[in-house]
Amino acid sequence: MEKLTFYAVSAPEKLDRIGSYLAERLSRDVVRHRSGYVLIAMEALDQLLMACHSQSIKPFVESFLHMVAKLLESGEPKLQVLGTNSFVKFANIEEDTPSYHRRYDFFVSRFSAMCHSCHSDPEIRTEIRIAGIRGIQGVVRKTVNDELRATIWEPQHMDKIVPSLLFNMQKIEEVDSRIGPPSSPSATDKEENPAVLAENCFRELLGRATFGNMNNAVRPVFAHLDHHKLWDPNEFAVHCFKIIMYSIQAQYSHHVIQEILGHLDARKKDAPRVRAGIIQVLLEAVAIAAKGSIGPTVLEVFNTLLKHLRLSVEFEADDLQGGFVGSANLNTSFKDNDEKIVQNAIIQTIGFFGSNLPDYQRSEIMMFIMGKVPVFGTSTHTLDISQLGDLGTRRIQIMLLRSLLMVTSGYKAKTIVTALPGSFLDPLLSPSLMEDYELRQLVLEVMHNLMDRHDNRAKLRGIRIIPDVADLKIKREKICRQDTSFMKKNGQQLYRHIYLGCKEEDNVQKNYELLYTSLALITIELANEEVVIDLIRLAIALQDSAIINEDNLPMFHRCGIMALVAAYLNFVSQMIAVPAFCQHVSKVIEIRTMEAPYFLPEHIFRDKCMLPKSLEKHEKDLYFLTNKIAESLGGSGYSVERLSVPYVPQVTALFPSSKKPHKPKHKYKDEDRLSRRKSIVDTVSIQVDILSNNVPSDDVVSNTEEITFEALKKAIDTSGMEEQEKEKRRLVIEKFQKAPFEEIAAQCESKANLLHDRLAQILELTIRPPPSPSGTLTITSGHAQYQSVPVYEMKFPDLCVY
Repeated sequence: MEKLTFYAVSAPEKLDRIGSYLAERLSRDVVRHRSGYVLIAMEALDQLLMACHSQSIKPFVESFLHMVAKLLESGEPKLQVLGTNSFVKFANIEEDTPSYHRRYDFFVSRFSAMCHSCHSDPEIRTEIRIAGIRGIQGVVRKTVNDELRATIWEPQHMDKIVPSLLFNMQKIEEVDSRIGPPSSPSATDKEENPAVLAENCFRELLGRATFGNMNNAVRPVFAHLDHHKLWDPNEFAVHCFKIIMYSIQAQYSHHVIQEILGHLDARKKDAPRVRAGIIQVLLEAVAIAAKGSIGPTVLEVFNTLLKHLRLSVEFEADDLQGGFVGSANLNTSFKDNDEKIVQNAIIQTIGFFGSNLPDYQRSEIMMFIMGKVPVFGTSTHTLDISQLGDLGTRRIQIMLLRSLLMVTSGYKAKTIVTALPGSFLDPLLSPSLMEDYELRQLVLEVMHNLMDRHDNRAKLRGIRIIPDVADLKIKREKICRQDTSFMKKNGQQLYRHIYLGCKEEDNVQKNYELLYTSLALITIELANEEVVIDLIRLAIALQDSAIINEDNLPMFHRCGIMALVAAYLNFVSQMIAVPAFCQHVSKVIEIRTMEAPYFLPEHIFRDKCMLPKSLEKHEKDLYFLTNKIAESLGGSGYSVERLSVPYVPQVTALFPSSKKPHKPKHKYKDEDRLSRRKSIVDTVSIQVDILSNNVPSDDVVSNTEEITFEALKKAIDTSGMEEQEKEKRRLVIEKFQKAPFEEIAAQCESKANLLHDRLAQILELTIRPPPSPSGTLTITSGHAQYQSVPVYEMKFPDLCVY
């Protein structure tokens, strides 16, 4: 060997003939099963290959590879291992110039087949599999670094290499967690364990992948997992994609996420547990990608997940309908539970992904998800719910709100306007999201996530009478101008939502706890003196509604409202620190403790609490009185004029009823009544005077102005009238600019009620005609008085008032 090596180095042009001769001898010895001579020939080829690095080595390499192929084709495991070892040595040699005509298709196929060896002897089988994996690793190292020869990344090669590696990785023990990357194998394990060696080779392959061939390396993974049904259970699938996400370059992470989303779309009709397994893999991939580059797939991820959430709810609804038709389907409950697994996996993925986004992207995702929620009377949501029905629509509303709750968790906005813009708040507080107690709970929890900017919610958890609020160490800042303007614009909407939410018949303890927390958070985060007065008016209105009980609520709910009012007034009285107010609240709570403990949260929300038969017989000392609250606050400088005006929920812009995913329930009669009463509100002053023959003639004469020269002169003098009209207009404009909103609303309401009552009288006159048709209707609109129009007797059933 020393002489032969010296001769080959001295005369490189002879390498071609040396290689041909050795190849011929080795081929003959392989056929004749002369293993000793085969070993000698291969050792000579290896040493010549390692010693010679001249340009003339190219033909010699061809002979060498031909001989390695001969060994791999033989059926003897020792020769296959021998050929693999020689090829690995060759793969580690760096050639000066690439050989573009050389191909490794045969070696890829043969090494992949060795990875699937099924030899009867376990030791030999393991040895062959290790040789196959090392051979694949050699092919990858030899070809992957050459940018001009990218044949190894072609799909026909990746479809053999990747499944072969995954096949050997399946037996590896799952010892990795989501927190960190999978542990790297040690040097001894690499040589002895096929699974560890295959994983190492898989990591190396993915680490060398570039932008153009990333997809070719990932797609065979999906095919292997589908073929071997490894999505359920999905431990191995999760392990594989952890390796993928940690091995590839960070800027290519979104390619893997896109591939998982595409595969989820392709398997959308598979069993629920298969889809859940794919979604969980997506969660793991997103958890790793969120720490680096996510790429342009943010909305695509959420859009695809929400689409599959809708499909899951649709499948669940179909299964429930199928279970009720005909014979009972025993598998319905199992399918239902499986679909819930899918839905929970989607929500968990959405929440985890959203929580890792920066705030500016998270606000966009919040708007995106809110736009998908089916809302009563609007067609703005882009989620198809035509096939879901009422039950399915309610289910998708709950799922989307749960997703929104996950995304908003931990979100901190500098101003409340940024967290709750009008386009987000209006559908969130829509009446269609109040039809179920669970929906109302989710809406309130979303609001808490966005309002609680100082992490005070945990201190307010649970509705109770707090002896000393100072012990809670509540964090708060001075209310900024943006928050003040937000409450002026949207405060009535928030109050109305809380007011109507307290009066729902299906409320449970959690609903009252969340409503109490909502009032407390508004007080902490958004309340100035004006808002505090509004919140106290709201609390007193809730107390009055529980006492009067126009909605026929059960006694538990009435006592629950009373307990809520007590807990909140106790909280707000200590927050604003007005001694007289605190004293009044404490006195009422003390009396309730002795005489009516069911009006306190510690008792009413306890099991087997004794309820009263009625609330009408209770003394006034058990209630919070408006006049005493006004006296106490007025002495401390608060403007208490509005406390005397009872709180009435203000009707905001109602959604048109063109599209109704839900039928409105009877419990919205309160809202309908409000809409009727408030719809006839205008700045025009409307006065209706009914003059019938029942009115004494003296009164008529007294109301008639005497016609004199001065009166005619005033009527002709239009310049004076114009000045008066200008002055009146100026006063009206000034009133609307400076007067409190509640005063204007109360005045408009009284005028609207007056008009309603007078019109009722007119209709009564037409239905029951007076003795003679002398009734007149005088209408004054603005400053133009119209002539009196007679009210005729009713002659036909369809005739009303001219």
